[in-house]
Amino acid sequence: MAKYSAFGTNFYRGTSSGDLYGQVTSITGPDLTADVIDVSSHDSTNAWEEAVIGLLRSGNVTMEVVWDPADAFYKNAGTGLAADYLGRASTTYTLEFSDSATTEWTFSAFVVGLSPSAPVDGMLGLSVTFKPTGDITLV
Repeated sequence: MAKYSAFGTNFYRGTSSGDLYGQVTSITGPDLTADVIDVSSHDSTNAWEEAVIGLLRSGNVTMEVVWDPADAFYKNAGTGLAADYLGRASTTYTLEFSDSATTEWTFSAFVVGLSPSAPVDGMLGLSVTFKPTGDITLV
């Protein structure tokens, strides 16, 4: 089983031939989980609990960037993240991992959080939170 550095993972608006977000320092998520529904009953075999899987949950995706507020990717215009946030419409995004197969996860998501950070002794940063909606294509 191969091991990979996360360095080189890419985040795109659209597909992997779309707009590449630059200066990304960290990507977290989506946090894939499944609801577990207890279907235990008085006649469950040997009194063991029984379960079925319900909804699949996507959690959130968070992208941390070295932020350039003047960059069109972040503005409230065109395809900027602030425009996506204020427009309240889902957009397609793609995570392209750094493995040798360039594995991609593609999903539609809403921008649900924009959180700038400006520490006196650090970089100007932006944390962007996405909420996936619908299917996530895991390739």
